[in-house]
Amino acid sequence: TLHLDTMNEVEELLQKDNKAIMRSIIQRIATGPDMSKDISLEEARAGMKAILEDDIDPVQSAIFLIALRMKRESDDENKGILDGIRDKAISITADVDEVLDLSDPYNGYNRSLPAAPFVPAVLAACGVATVSHGVETMSPKFGITHHRVLKAAGKDVHLSVQQAAEQISDQNIGWSYVDQKAYCKPLHDLTTLRSNIVKRQALTTVEVLTGPIRGKKKTHYMSGYVHKPYTRVYAMLARHAGFDSCLMIRGVEGGITPSLRQAGKVFYYHDKAEEQSQDFDPKDIGIEQAVRATPLPDELPPAPESEDVSASFDAEAVAKMAADAGLAALNGEHGSTYDAIVYSAAIALWHLKKTDTFAEAAEKVRQALDDGSALKHFNAAA
Repeated sequence: TLHLDTMNEVEELLQKDNKAIMRSIIQRIATGPDMSKDISLEEARAGMKAILEDDIDPVQSAIFLIALRMKRESDDENKGILDGIRDKAISITADVDEVLDLSDPYNGYNRSLPAAPFVPAVLAACGVATVSHGVETMSPKFGITHHRVLKAAGKDVHLSVQQAAEQISDQNIGWSYVDQKAYCKPLHDLTTLRSNIVKRQALTTVEVLTGPIRGKKKTHYMSGYVHKPYTRVYAMLARHAGFDSCLMIRGVEGGITPSLRQAGKVFYYHDKAEEQSQDFDPKDIGIEQAVRATPLPDELPPAPESEDVSASFDAEAVAKMAADAGLAALNGEHGSTYDAIVYSAAIALWHLKKTDTFAEAAEKVRQALDDGSALKHFNAAA
C-alpha cells in the first residue's frame, strides 16, 4: 500500500504549479548523504520541464541539478530529465528510412584536433544518412566543438531542424549538423547556469540523446565514452529515447574516435536488445600511427582576454586548424586525421551491417575519401 500511496502523492503533486513541484523535489533530494531520497521519473520530468519553462529561480534550478548529482541520479531520474528535455525539443523525421545520430561531447576537445566533425559527410558518401549535433561552447572544457570546426570549414551551423532534415533527405548531401540552440533553445539558455555549476551534472549525460532528427524506419545512436559505467547508462537511455541501435566507442577525450595506436573497445546493441562488446585494433585495417589522435600544435594561440571562462587557448583559432586538417583528409591527404575518419566511419558501417567485415568497411571509407565523393557530400551541404 505504501507504494500506492506514494503514487497517489506523486499524482497529487504533479497537479500543483511548477514552483510547488520544485520545492517538494528539493526537500527530498537535498537532505544530505544518508537522508536524500530518489524521485520518480514523472517528478524528474516535471522538474526539468519547469526549469525549461523558466518558471524556477536559477538558484533552485542549480540545487535540483547538484543535489541529484551528489546523491547520484537513479535511472528513472535520468530518464525523467531526458523526457523533460524531449518535451521541449523539436524532433523531425527526415525523408529517409534510417538515420545515424552521431554525438560527440558537447564540451569539445582540448588535447587533440577532432576528426569527428567530418565523419557525417563521409558516412553520407557511404550511403548512411547522418546527423551530428552540439553547441558552440560548453563547460567544463570549453574546447573545440563540431560547431566551431564546421563553422571554420565554411558550413552554416545555424540551420533550423527542418532545414537540417531536408539536407539529410537530399541524396546529394545526406548529412547535417543541428545546434542545440535550434533543437532546444530553452536548454541552450541554461549554458551560463551550467558554467556556474562548474561540475558535470545530469544534463551533460542526457542532452546528447534528445534526437532532433529521426529516420522513417530506424534511428541509430553513436557516441563515445571514457568511463565504462556510463555504457550501461547510455544504452539504457538510448533504448528509452527510442534508438533502434546504439554504438558506444571508447574514444579519445570521450569522442567517437578510438586511439589510433592501440586496441580499443566498443559496446553496442541492435533492435533495443542487450548490449554486447567488441574489441577493435587499428592495425587490422592498416592504421599504423605513433599518436592516439591528431595532436594540438606545441605553440597555441592564447584565449582572448574577453572570455572569463574558456579553454586555455583560442578555441576558434584551433578549430580552424582542425577544419584545415579535416578538409585535407577529405581531399585524400593521408595522415592521422585521415586515419581517424577511416577508423570511426568503418566502425559505424560495421555496426550498421553495411559491409560483411570490418576490413571491407574501412576499404569503403577510404574509397569515399580517395575518389572525392566524401568531399562532394561535404561541399553540397549549406
